[in-house]
Amino acid sequence: MISGRFGDEEELFFEIELIAFDGFELPIDAVFDTGFSDWLAIDKQDLEGFDWEYLGERSMLMARGVSNFDIYAGKVRIDGDLFDIPVYAGDGVPEVLLGRQWLKNKRLLVDMPSDMLTLGY
Repeated sequence: MISGRFGDEEELFFEIELIAFDGFELPIDAVFDTGFSDWLAIDKQDLEGFDWEYLGERSMLMARGVSNFDIYAGKVRIDGDLFDIPVYAGDGVPEVLLGRQWLKNKRLLVDMPSDMLTLGY
């Protein structure tokens, strides 16, 4: 189970690691976004150096309208576990986003009065 933190505007932050093709690991804070239906979204400019395999593209309806995303075969580590997942790279994605697909194998617990935020089994 991984503990998260609440942002200034009550965002749900979790620290994850993005893993490049060469094994380099980059710890980052990602925002859990229940409005995003896939695994992970990132801004295109943040992909440099990861050398993930390009898989194709997809248009998706976002809060700001329809956006085009390039899809890559990415690798992330969450709470010590490695995951090979599709990563959606788009223009103007303000923060790394974790999406609802994580809820298929992890449980999200949000208890704001107790300042408790966890993502785990």
